[in-house]
Amino acid sequence: MPLLHLLLVAVIQGLTEFLPISSSGHLILLPQLTGLADQGQTIDVAVHVGTLGAVILYFRSDVARALAGIPELLRGRVQSQGGWLALCLVIATIPVVLLGLVINITGLSDMMRSTAVIGWTMLIFGVVLYWADHAGRLERTADQWTLRHALTMGLWQAVALIPGTSRSGITISAARYLGYKRHDGARLAMLMSIPTIMASGLLLGAEVVMDADATLARDAAIGALFAFVSALLALHLMMRLTRVVSFTPYVIYRVVLGIVLLAIAYT
Repeated sequence: MPLLHLLLVAVIQGLTEFLPISSSGHLILLPQLTGLADQGQTIDVAVHVGTLGAVILYFRSDVARALAGIPELLRGRVQSQGGWLALCLVIATIPVVLLGLVINITGLSDMMRSTAVIGWTMLIFGVVLYWADHAGRLERTADQWTLRHALTMGLWQAVALIPGTSRSGITISAARYLGYKRHDGARLAMLMSIPTIMASGLLLGAEVVMDADATLARDAAIGALFAFVSALLALHLMMRLTRVVSFTPYVIYRVVLGIVLLAIAYT
């Protein structure tokens, strides 16, 4: 795989995975709009691993708390904040895993990989983000996460299996709709990405592990590294901005891109 193409895929994945603008949508559009070959599932898995490493590093204290709470979860007696966080993350992940399996088995994922679909989802869910961000109250913190809210955010997250929706965008929309402060809503959305990315990585990884060779393994390692670095930078930027500005800049980007893609798709 050409180095420039590999770097493009890795940087696009890293920058867009956690910004509410859809990483899957941008990766699907890359070959469709540029004529480049599809990067393949092995590289997809690698760049997802890179972004997973970035979010774990950035939220390492929360991750450590959740991991410490897993034994409580296994015993069925949740008593600490870590155990509660682990339980909420499990509840929030169930919908996307179940729907993801259905979509993967039925082949619906391939049917939705079109410029028109991404254009509509960019536009529609950009408006949803704007509405939720301005209609939601700013009163709840991440420490007030409840099982009902975890399930609600998990159901919204499952919608992101439609390309162009944006996993982070739709979960942030859900958090703002439920009244979480911008920074806290983004924090919960990022933590929810960890088990979700792990689940999707395992699913894709099981399908490509037998096809790997030395050259592909090298490309995958390079992709993972650059995705890690760009994702870490994107996380720092977004989490800082959530303290001082709304999500409107991302909404504007989504709406403009959605309109351009729809114009391309229908002309």
